[in-house]
Amino acid sequence: MRKFGLVGEKLGHSFSPGIHAMLSDYEYKLYEIPQEGITEFLTNGDFNGLNVTMPYKKAALTLCRTLSDAAKRIGSVNTVIRQSDGTLFGDNTDYFGFRRLLEKTGVDVSGKKALVFGSGGASAAVNTVLNDCGAGEIVTVSRKGPDNYGNIANHSDAAVIVNTTPVGMYPYNGATPAALSVFVSCEAVLDVVYNPVKTELILQAEDMGVLCAGGLYMLVAQAKRACELFAGIDLPDALIEDVSAAIELEMKNVALIGMPGCGKTTVGKRLAELSNREFHDTDAIVEANAGKSIDRIFAEDGEAAFRDLEEAALREISKQSGRVIATGGGIVNRAANRRSLRQNSVVVFLDRAPGELPTEGRPLSVSRGADALYRERAPLYLKWRDKIITTGGGVEQTARAVYDTIFSGSR
Repeated sequence: MRKFGLVGEKLGHSFSPGIHAMLSDYEYKLYEIPQEGITEFLTNGDFNGLNVTMPYKKAALTLCRTLSDAAKRIGSVNTVIRQSDGTLFGDNTDYFGFRRLLEKTGVDVSGKKALVFGSGGASAAVNTVLNDCGAGEIVTVSRKGPDNYGNIANHSDAAVIVNTTPVGMYPYNGATPAALSVFVSCEAVLDVVYNPVKTELILQAEDMGVLCAGGLYMLVAQAKRACELFAGIDLPDALIEDVSAAIELEMKNVALIGMPGCGKTTVGKRLAELSNREFHDTDAIVEANAGKSIDRIFAEDGEAAFRDLEEAALREISKQSGRVIATGGGIVNRAANRRSLRQNSVVVFLDRAPGELPTEGRPLSVSRGADALYRERAPLYLKWRDKIITTGGGVEQTARAVYDTIFSGSR
């Protein structure tokens, strides 16, 4: 069988094998190679073709005997094919991927000032596409160049912002190369980072109401082009949308919100079984981290201390992918928690009538009453939710209703 894969220094959990499995039926492996071994591996390794990720895109360029026009112009290679004579052919499928991302999102760069964060291999591909699409001034921002993050305000008139750095990528969720509020003329924001689904840069763009997209579609589009090179076939562009949607669903957590006692934990555990996912409960995480029960935290430290612990627990677990997360009833009390959920989760509001809610072991439900809490929180649950499921029919019925709402037709 012909052998293909992804080579890099540190790959962690890559979605590339899953993507290529949806595109074709060849063997696709991950190759983590240290820098001192990359020349030997690329020259004599047992493979028919590879995708190349950082920091080896420019090293691959020097080892290829022949190059595509895109690779020559970009000066970077992210796909190599071993020829029949043993030599390497190099291409840059990031060009195809980013161009398709522009087309999908409807970003028109013609004559507009574009600001590109980063100066690595991905940046070179993005710059080439922007130039080919008729962008006006294109400014590359690097850490030490003449246009850097210290004087970025000089380019506050940029209309298109593209991040090609790994800033904001898992596990460093929440980081951003720059605050978008600086860019008063911003019309569109694109981020090549795909994990999390929405980086902090994309969340800021959504807050500003500007056109934006993360890097998952680009990742799949360049994989589709690589697959065509590997297998010597032509694939329809419609596959990019289908595979992107499937991978996004796989990546996203399912986060359950709702009143104390509405069944988030019991429903969440059953949903995790149905969907073959790990289950996490923010209340359980808080208790484990604090070394005491929530009742004791409220009694000994107060509600504010509990909310701090809850916010930290949600922030960390929301970084993960493909989990089921049951949240505390008051998770909506802090806006920061919504940001944690927005980056990587489908949020489901389990709605149960206040009169049906148990209150034992739930400090605020006892002290303030379920009816009062529901009136206060229901508008926030509705604002935060992507889906809503009315509970009351039992754990199994509710869990299957959530499953069908999110996963029906995806498996």
